[in-house]
Amino acid sequence: MAPITQDVHTIPRKLPEGGLTNIVGLTRDQLRDALIAAGTPEKQAKMRLGQVWQWVYHWGVRDFTAMTNLAKDYRALLAANFTIELPQVVSRQISADGTRKYLVRIAGGHEVEVVYIPETDRGTLCISSQVGCTLTCSFCHTGTQKLVRNLTAAEIVGQVMLARDDLGEWPVQGAPKEEVRLISNVVLMGMGEPLYNFENVRDAMKIVMDGEGIALGRRRITLSTSGVVPEIARTAREIGCLLAVSFHATTDAVRDVLVPINKRWNIATLLEALREYPGLSNSERITFEYVMLDGVNDTKEDAYRLVELLRGIPAKVNLIPFNEWPGAPYKRSSGNRIHAFADIIHNAGYASPIRTPRGEDIMAACGQLKSATERARKSKAQIAAEAGL
Repeated sequence: MAPITQDVHTIPRKLPEGGLTNIVGLTRDQLRDALIAAGTPEKQAKMRLGQVWQWVYHWGVRDFTAMTNLAKDYRALLAANFTIELPQVVSRQISADGTRKYLVRIAGGHEVEVVYIPETDRGTLCISSQVGCTLTCSFCHTGTQKLVRNLTAAEIVGQVMLARDDLGEWPVQGAPKEEVRLISNVVLMGMGEPLYNFENVRDAMKIVMDGEGIALGRRRITLSTSGVVPEIARTAREIGCLLAVSFHATTDAVRDVLVPINKRWNIATLLEALREYPGLSNSERITFEYVMLDGVNDTKEDAYRLVELLRGIPAKVNLIPFNEWPGAPYKRSSGNRIHAFADIIHNAGYASPIRTPRGEDIMAACGQLKSATERARKSKAQIAAEAGL
């Protein structure tokens, strides 16, 4: 089955005139304050906040007139002051294995990619936190695209919401409650380094985790970092999600090349922060992501060094066969080499699953994401014209 590419021909979205406030991405406190500022009596603010929140994040409603438990005059007040806006889906590609990749346009005409990976026991949505990336990891296609800007909380939450739109996952009023969720897990493993956009990522994930809305539990969300040490403890305190680390090497000399942030916070410094990760326990292991690069980091000696480095940290190691991209300077390790590496890790008492590459035919696999804008090298003028700006 060949991959399917669909262009989504929608009119590029612009905020309506008059400076309406986008509800999407506002925290509960921010939305409450905005409702009061728009004329909601303070005594009613808590109730109105709960009602609007459920309509937007539980039911997925975008039209204020459909919020039927609100009086008509209050719905008119909302429409006069607020909007409910998501990023624009430019195209959707469906892989032969069912993986979906969305090219998403955000304010300013910039583009990011979002990937949905269906599996038998779960559905994982991989979302982006920045346009491009500042880290320049040498094995990562995204890292070859320069950082443009951080995504807002609205643009991060909006990725989850637009995927739910496409999958038809919003509940239907009056229908029997359906416990099976197509998006059961969210991973911040798309474009960008989440911990270099901490506040927006935190606010977005608090919205996604809120029990009266999208309601994904904190253990259903995994944040992946390349090792921004000062923000690691803060992640546990202020977000509380699971943590993954893009590790990829067992010596500073190799990691300096693969993950240049290592020059600032080396392996020893990173591991010390991880050992002190608040609430660390066997039930909430840290995931170490390790891309397998032929002749670079895949020897038995590397595997034994990795075991020693992880000693004392509840951990699992995700081994990722390198997903090649045009012009990549590396090759994927052989299957025999990967399995031998995995056996050493497993025999030392650590889970060492080998990730099955997904969506390779549509460049949606781990490390392959890069906006079509950058691939095509469009001018800023072209981007602005297409976005209607």
